[in-house]
Amino acid sequence: MITLVSLVLPAAAHHGWSEYDVAKELRLTGTIAESGYEHPHGHIRLVTPGKTWHAVLAPPSRMSARGLPPADLKKGATVTVVGYANRAKPDEMRAERIIVGERTIELR
Repeated sequence: MITLVSLVLPAAAHHGWSEYDVAKELRLTGTIAESGYEHPHGHIRLVTPGKTWHAVLAPPSRMSARGLPPADLKKGATVTVVGYANRAKPDEMRAERIIVGERTIELR
């Protein structure tokens, strides 16, 4: 029984993408206040005029493979994130792509 529970919990902790409103694309430019490059998804806290967002990024292995190292997500960096707002959490978004300098990195 313990094995069964340990297999179910990680899956339950992962959120579904259906909680994001894909009918309304957001394009936000701001400054990174905090970042994380860990599983299951990387993330940044993006300070934009009037609001701070928690942007859910891709898994670290995908970000690395697509050319987005942790150093590009440093505190104080200016980036643009394109994605979708969470329907239930008004300060959270799922990032589809991130623009760092002149580079656009596809996350999905």
